[in-house]
Amino acid sequence: MFIDSRASSYDALCRSFRWKLPERFNIGVDVCGRWAEDRSRFALYFEDESGFTSAHTFWDIQREANRLSNVLAALGTLPGDRVALILPQCPEAAIAHVAIYQMGALVVPLSPLCMPDALAYRLGDAGAHLAIVDARTVPTLRQLRDKLPRLRHLLCVGAAAGKDLRRWEDVLAHASPRYTPAATAAHDPAMILYDSGSTARPKGMLLAHRTLLGRLSGYVCSHDFFPQPRDLFWSPADWASTAGLCDGLLSTWHFGMPLLAYRGRLDATRTFALIEKYGVRNSLHSPGALQRMMEAVPDPRATYDLDLRTLVSAGGPVAAAVSHWAREKLGVTINETFRQTRMGDVLGNCASRWPVKPGSMGRPYPGHRLAVIDRQGQVLPPGEVGELAVHRQCNAEDDPVIMLGYWRNPEATTGKFIADGWVLTGDLAKIDAEGNFWYQGRADVFHPDGQPMKR
Repeated sequence: MFIDSRASSYDALCRSFRWKLPERFNIGVDVCGRWAEDRSRFALYFEDESGFTSAHTFWDIQREANRLSNVLAALGTLPGDRVALILPQCPEAAIAHVAIYQMGALVVPLSPLCMPDALAYRLGDAGAHLAIVDARTVPTLRQLRDKLPRLRHLLCVGAAAGKDLRRWEDVLAHASPRYTPAATAAHDPAMILYDSGSTARPKGMLLAHRTLLGRLSGYVCSHDFFPQPRDLFWSPADWASTAGLCDGLLSTWHFGMPLLAYRGRLDATRTFALIEKYGVRNSLHSPGALQRMMEAVPDPRATYDLDLRTLVSAGGPVAAAVSHWAREKLGVTINETFRQTRMGDVLGNCASRWPVKPGSMGRPYPGHRLAVIDRQGQVLPPGEVGELAVHRQCNAEDDPVIMLGYWRNPEATTGKFIADGWVLTGDLAKIDAEGNFWYQGRADVFHPDGQPMKR
C-alpha cells in the first residue's frame, strides 16, 4: 500500500494511492512474524479487572503462536479447517489469531456473550472442528455438544477441568516454539465473520487474507495518518467484531505498533484511567460509549493526564454535543467512519486532511470507489437517494476489502454482487456536491415499484 501523507488535497491523495497487492500474503506473518526478530518490540499490554497486568513483545507472541500451531496440527487441523475462537480481549486470543492464520486455517471469531442458540448455529454453520474458549464458555459448549457433531476438540484458557477438554497451559508447555508458516495466497480465505446481532441465523462473511490490507487506508486516515511516534491503540470493542479485530488488533499490528487489551467491566472512570495509565494515543469507541463518557466525566483533562491524538467512532452518528465536548475537553476531533463486516473502512473522515461535516458519513477513503446507485445499478447524481455501493475496482486495481462471499450461501452472494462491478451495502445514502455521503436508512424498505424509499 502506498499512501502519500504529503498530498496537498483529498483528490491528490486518492489519485496517488495504490494498493500494490502481493501475490502471497498471510495475516499471521504480516502482523507478527515479520516483527518478531526484534525482541524488544512490544506488541501488547494486558490488564484485567482484578488488576493483573502483563506485557508481551512480538517475539513472545510469535513463540507462543508457533507452539499453538503445532498443537492444532497435532489435533488434526489442516489448511482450510475452521477453528472457533470464543475469548475476550486477552493475550491468548491474540496468540490464537496469529497461530491459526499462519497455518492457512480459518479463524471463526465468536463473542463470549453469544446466547447458546446463536452460538450453536454459528459453530454448526462454520463446521468448526475445534474451539478455543475460556472457562466461562465451557458449560455452554458442554450443553451444546450433541448439536455439534463436527466439534471434536475444546482447548480451554484458564481454570477448567474435564476429560472433554485440553488446558491451554498444559498442551503449549510441551510444544515446539518453531513453526514454518503456510505460503498462502492473498486471496485465500482467512476468516469467517458473522453478523453481530443476536439472531440465530446470521450469514457468515468469508474474508480473505488480503482483506486486512483493504482496511488499512481507512485505518491510517481515520487515525490521522497512523502510525506516529508514541502511538498506542486501544478500543474496548470485542475482538470478535470487525471494529475490535480488523480495525484494532490486526491493523495496529500490521504497522508493528503496540496496543492495549483489557478484560473486564468498563465504566467511564475506568476508561479514562486506562487511557492515562498506558498512554493511549489512539482509541475507538461507539457513539453510545462516548456519550456516557461525556456525561460521567465532563472535564476529563482536569482529572486525568491524557495524551490522546486520535479518536474514532463507528456504529452510528455521534451527537453534536459529544463532538463539541471531544474538541473542547479532549483536544481531538472525532473521526466518524462507516464500516460493515463485509466491507469495512471504506468511508469516513480524516480531520487532518479534509473538512469534517457533522452528521455525514464522510468521504471514500483512498483506494475505494463508492457511489449511490439505483436498482438497475445506474450511478445517481448528487442529491438523489439510492443504495450505497462499493466497486470491485479503484484506479484500475482490485479493491482487496471486498469479501469473497457469504459462507456456503451462493444465492445471498449473488444478491450482493451486481452488474458493472458494484457490491451493495444494504444502506440508503445520498451524496452532496462536495463528495460527502449522507446516511438515509436501510435499503430493505422499498416502494411497490421496487425503487428505494425516499427519505
